[in-house]
Amino acid sequence: MVFKNLVNYGKIFVLMILMVLGLTQGAIALPVPAQQPLQEIQVHLGNAKGELKFEPDHLEFTAGQRYKLLLDNPSNQKHYFTAKDFADTIWSQKVEAGKVEIKGAIHELELKPGAIAEWVFIPQKTGEFELHCSVPGHAAAGMVGTINVLANPLP
Repeated sequence: MVFKNLVNYGKIFVLMILMVLGLTQGAIALPVPAQQPLQEIQVHLGNAKGELKFEPDHLEFTAGQRYKLLLDNPSNQKHYFTAKDFADTIWSQKVEAGKVEIKGAIHELELKPGAIAEWVFIPQKTGEFELHCSVPGHAAAGMVGTINVLANPLP
């Protein structure tokens, strides 16, 4: 009987703390990842001048936030967006290119001249990751970058 009363008092205490903080059972529910608002970031693979570079070559994301990476290739040769270690630490919702939508694990994207693609994802792990174009000679010529994933600050 004493144990049952302690359990009931414990439940009441937790409920009171949640009420003081303005939290109710309905407010504790987290949004479904695919329904989180997303932030769009544009990245060019190469440029019309034929320069071998990413524009921008430094990307910054926040863990737990949803992003749409808008990739395009304005150059006259194919390029790869390769960031395997980064890709291994994100939840990819989809990649969309043309009339095709790809779901599942994605590790790199090849963009042919004039191609565009959208990659929707949520970073899961903080850190600094390497970005490069895996076409032979492109990384050595400067087509490299970094991706930083920062911790999500508490509200």
